[in-house]
Amino acid sequence: MDEIDRKMLQLLAEDARLPVATLARKTGLARSTAQARLERMEADGTIAGYALRLGDATRAGQIRATVLLMLEPRATAAVLAKLEKMLVVEAAHTVSGRADMILTLGAPTTAHIDEALDIIGAIEGVKGSETLIHLSTKIDRVS
Repeated sequence: MDEIDRKMLQLLAEDARLPVATLARKTGLARSTAQARLERMEADGTIAGYALRLGDATRAGQIRATVLLMLEPRATAAVLAKLEKMLVVEAAHTVSGRADMILTLGAPTTAHIDEALDIIGAIEGVKGSETLIHLSTKIDRVS
């Protein structure tokens, strides 16, 4: 990956719907060269896909929470299989430290978060959890 690839990725991170012709112009490449670079980055897994990002107006009505999960040994796969079916679970990460997994939940009300926590707590292999409700976002480079 060179500087031009990084520039293309930066531009696509800002607007994944950017036309190839615009991408080429902003990187100083021919359209066909920009297209070939995009195809290479898609094929080698550098670009895993293109996704919808919700705007602030949509996300503003959501309550967010981070959940630290403590799991039984060798329970990660089974717990993940259950979590994948829960739309309230926006992200799940395995981690090192006192928790085994960190979840990000998003729901319209605290009652929905509470219901999700009850379901998560009842999953076989979950030993315990700690929940942190997000109050405000100060830095968000991902969304």
